[in-house]
Amino acid sequence: MAWEGARLRLEPAPRFGPETPPPATPVAVAPGLFWLRFPLPFALDHVNLWLLEEEAGWTVIDTGFANATCRAIWEELLAGPLTRQPIRRIVVTHFHPDHMGLAGWLHARTGARLWMPTAEWLMARVLCAEAPEAALDQALAFYTLAGLDEMAIAALREDGHVYPKRVSPPPTAHVPIAHGQILTMGGRRWQVITGGGHALDQATFWCAEEALFIAADQVLPRISPNVAVWPQAPDADPLAAFLQSLQELKATLPPGTRALPSHDWPFLEVHGRIDALASHHEERLQRTLEAVGNGATAAAVFRALFPRIQDLHQTRFALGEALAHLNYLVTRGQLERHVEAGLWRFVPRN
Repeated sequence: MAWEGARLRLEPAPRFGPETPPPATPVAVAPGLFWLRFPLPFALDHVNLWLLEEEAGWTVIDTGFANATCRAIWEELLAGPLTRQPIRRIVVTHFHPDHMGLAGWLHARTGARLWMPTAEWLMARVLCAEAPEAALDQALAFYTLAGLDEMAIAALREDGHVYPKRVSPPPTAHVPIAHGQILTMGGRRWQVITGGGHALDQATFWCAEEALFIAADQVLPRISPNVAVWPQAPDADPLAAFLQSLQELKATLPPGTRALPSHDWPFLEVHGRIDALASHHEERLQRTLEAVGNGATAAAVFRALFPRIQDLHQTRFALGEALAHLNYLVTRGQLERHVEAGLWRFVPRN
């Protein structure tokens, strides 16, 4: 899931195509390829879904957040624009709630099979199935080590284990999709390109014949995709995976690519946007080193990088992003991490 705390101080990428559609109104961005806009209950208040017309049905890419509002939009679509042929395939790019949220519900409602990367499906299954108390205890231990204060920890405890509240139970089976695979969707051949950093193995889709790229959350036109460390893998280095993915995408996509992202608008100048995102993270790495100084907790670095963030939802993302930059610097040999008085402390490496 992207987040509003990650605004770039850069010009947004230029848009192409139609105006933003209202909910429950598919708008064509190419023949047989439609843009849907679903609301989200956050500062980043929407997610884009893609609808591809097949000979005998529809393929849906991503499903929206699991709440009554999004379910009602799907019911309106199923009773209106999608009545003449059924949804045959549900493709989910990654496990985050704005993409995976209604996959299980839509599968039960339509009988369509779920297609997604196996690592993403497994993560969704684990997060929905694990005991809420154990998941919450793990998360609170993680955020305590990171240095969040007692008020923030109490708010996190009150919020509980949030993933199952935002995602309908995932289907018990899936059709795996993997990097390099060719899928035919909407009469076009799409190469699957997976990448880490924002998620574990997020799927994007490249149609070379028409220079169309379904970008998911990997490249966005206005904000930076959230790249964060989470309680399930506190030693992970997602930023290294994300930067590697950006370079692989730049090597694959030609300059004239038309990108269809999961947030904001369809955009052009993908190479420029990839370069801007990479530069943004290099700048943030330098700011992270400055925030560490002679030594600092992850929470102190988060507050230095994102001083205006207050709400709990954004705090999770911002702290995770600060840790992603700290862990990258540890991996690169510029910082060390120690435990002092029950807190992670990051210090310059001698």
